[in-house]
Parts: sequence; C-alpha cells; structure tokens
Amino acid sequence: MAKPGLFTLGVEEEFQIVDPESRELKSHIQQILEDGKMILAENVKAEMHQSVVEMGTDVCKDVKEAREQVTNLRLQLANLAKKNGLRIAAAGTHPFSHWKDQRITSHPRYKTIVDDMQQVARANLIFGLHVHVGVDDREIGLHIMNAARYFLPHIFALSTNSPFWLGRNTGFKSYRSKVFDRFPRTGIPDYFSSVSEYDNFVNLLIKTNCIDNAKKIWWDIRLHPVFETLEFRVCDIPMRVDETITLTALMQAIVAKLHKLIKQNLGFRLYRRVLIAENKWRAARYGIHGKLIDFGKKAEVPYSDLAQELLEFVDDVVDDLGSREEVSKVNKILEIGTGADRQLEVWEQSYDLKNVVDYIIDETHLGL
Repeated sequence: MAKPGLFTLGVEEEFQIVDPESRELKSHIQQILEDGKMILAENVKAEMHQSVVEMGTDVCKDVKEAREQVTNLRLQLANLAKKNGLRIAAAGTHPFSHWKDQRITSHPRYKTIVDDMQQVARANLIFGLHVHVGVDDREIGLHIMNAARYFLPHIFALSTNSPFWLGRNTGFKSYRSKVFDRFPRTGIPDYFSSVSEYDNFVNLLIKTNCIDNAKKIWWDIRLHPVFETLEFRVCDIPMRVDETITLTALMQAIVAKLHKLIKQNLGFRLYRRVLIAENKWRAARYGIHGKLIDFGKKAEVPYSDLAQELLEFVDDVVDDLGSREEVSKVNKILEIGTGADRQLEVWEQSYDLKNVVDYIIDETHLGL
C-alpha cells in the first residue's frame, strides 16, 4: 500500500462465496485466489473462513477514484467466481448457512485466533466494510477518533444489512454486530487524551500477552497500527457499490470536518463510550427506522432528523473533497431502505430465504 495522504481513501469489502444452486456458502476461496493472482494481485485476500473473500483498493486520492476501484474489483471478483460456478454476495451475514459447516483458512494468524478464542472465532462468520481515511498526524488522528466515535451509530445505521442468522429472522437490522460483540476489544473505543496514553495502553496489552500486536484491537474505529489512517470498521458490507461509496464519502467528510475544527482550535464535545453504545444498540436493532439519542438535547430523535443534521454538519467540506453528490445519496438510502430493510421485504413476500440470497446476489452485481 502506498503512503496515504490527508483524506486519501482505502476501501475493504468482505464478500460471501455462494453456490448459485443451493444458495449456501461455499468454502472455495482457494480456487478464486489461484485464478485471481494474476488479475487481482494484492487486492484480494483470504479471511479466516474459506467462504469469505476480501477485496481491498489501493490508496485512492478521492471518492471518484475509490468508486472506480471498488466497482472494478467487484466486477473482476464476480467474473472469477462465475468462472468457478460460484457467485459473490454482499450482506453482513448469510441468511441461513451455518458457521460449523465452513472450513477455516490454513494460516498461522487464523490458527492462533481459533486456538485462543475457540467457538467465538469459529462462529464469527460475518462480512463487513472497512474504510481507511488518511490522516498524516497521529496526534490529530487520535483527537479526530475521539470525536468521530459520536457519529459511529449514525454511519452504522445506514449500512445495516444482516437481519438473518442461521435461518432465522433475528429482529435486528444488523445481527452481524451482535456476533462480533463476542470478540474482545470490539465496539466503541474509549476516549484517549493523547497518543502517548493510547500507545501505553497498546503496549500494556502486548506486555501482558493479551495481544501480540495492535492489529488485534478490532474497535469500530481505530488508529491503524501500520498505515497513517483512521480506520472505520463499524459497518456491515452494503449490497450495492453505490451504498459502499456513499458510506465511504460520509466517513471521509466527517474526518475532514473534524480535522478542520481542530485546526481552527474549535472542539467537538466528547461523549462517554457507554452513551454512544446506547445509540449503537438502537442502530443495530432498528437501523434507520428507530430513534437515536441526541445527547445535547437529552432527547430521543428520529434517525432521519439526525441524518439531516449530519449532512448539514459536513456540508462545508464536501465540495473541497469533491464528494457532494456521493454524500447526498444518504437521502437515497433513507428513501429505499438499507440492505436489511430490503432483505426483509423480499422475505415477507415468500418466506423463502433462498429468494433472499438471490436478491442479495442481484444487488451485489448492480451497476457493475
């Protein structure tokens, strides 16, 4: 990965590998990796379960370049899967395949995780979207992270795309987040007053054998341990490329706005992790159709009102970033519903989860 600059982007999407006949997950990553080496090189990699494939862009200078790369990588991956009689699908969980039927990728890193976490690791059959935003100063990056935590539930609600788990309607718009909650060092991070305080925390975990490196801190947002980026990890993978790009643009705009406030010596009020976690719970349960808490007003507010406030908050940076059109498509998600809303609509027409898988596959290929 090239060195990130300020507000550059890197996008990682985790896809399901699905058999188009049975609609079940297939542990066939090796075939795709073998065929994909020439075309996709460093952009494709295996995950812990062999039915998961991750695609990652190079460093992109802006949202336009991110869209080109995300679209192209999806297209190449879709073609590789088809060549092997398979399909790719973008949803935070598979509607009915069971984790116990999936093979684990043979790799020392994954062996360590499974040995350490046992069934929690084996059952972690989930699919996310990770977005890196370049921040070239770790101290500023940490202060942006502290403030950006407040917006994590707002971003997450727009991405919710995992209502089903092991063949059941869970009642959640994102059950993926509930599965991942079982891991240690996940969720909303605490507030850190300085980079040295943060580094001391990481070093303590390493010294006491909690982790062997900072990559095993899996918070919803983190200062990346290797790249000069802030990495957002809170989202389900959305079905459509358009949705991935909208969320990417929104995260970039939030970082740019908070960076601007810090440079102007203007603060953003910091809230406790436990309060932000209340909003994250609501976002997981209800997606964009619930209410989040406005801590300033000490009141519940419909999600759509807070989404408009967020768009107003970033309005003065989106033109400089060249992302006004992409960020404004938050309104499109509010209009048509998130992936979870649309999965549930398909399910309610037939109560057949195979139809839901077919729909996810169609949406994953939309616009490629």
